[in-house]
Amino acid sequence: MAQEGCPTMKPVFLLALLAALPGCNAVLSEGSADLAGIGGAALADAVTDNGAVAAGIGIGVQSAARAGLQYTQRRLQRAEQDRIALTAGPLAPGAVARWSIAHSLPIAEDRAGQVTVSREIGALSLRCREIVFSVEAEKKAADFYTAIICQNGNRWKWASAEPATERWGALQ
Repeated sequence: MAQEGCPTMKPVFLLALLAALPGCNAVLSEGSADLAGIGGAALADAVTDNGAVAAGIGIGVQSAARAGLQYTQRRLQRAEQDRIALTAGPLAPGAVARWSIAHSLPIAEDRAGQVTVSREIGALSLRCREIVFSVEAEKKAADFYTAIICQNGNRWKWASAEPATERWGALQ
């Protein structure tokens, strides 16, 4: 006899398997939403026989899963940006330093590269810097990007807005 709850164990297992594949953000994003939809449908089927209610539960669970994944990806992006800003902040213009980050969650690749301050920007108490940084890739040449960081108290923080053009990962 099958145990109750087994249909939801498979989607959870598959989601964990997808999470173990860093760099597969598209697969993880779509896969987690699809698996949440399947899990939500299984839950809805156990709760009601009404098709409209079941569909609403499935869509709600799917939306919550997608929002949770996007929140997590934004936090990982912010951690990468903070690491680059932290490394670039104390540099003198023209000096080069190495930055790297090892993520604790397996849904993002660990990143590394170099960063330099190309110029100082600001006046009075507004202290900002334009930086140039690289992102190394395993099987290709490093990509280079620019950003602005600003001093916020004792910390340097990312100040560049999300551009409307294509970007790597979502870091810039």
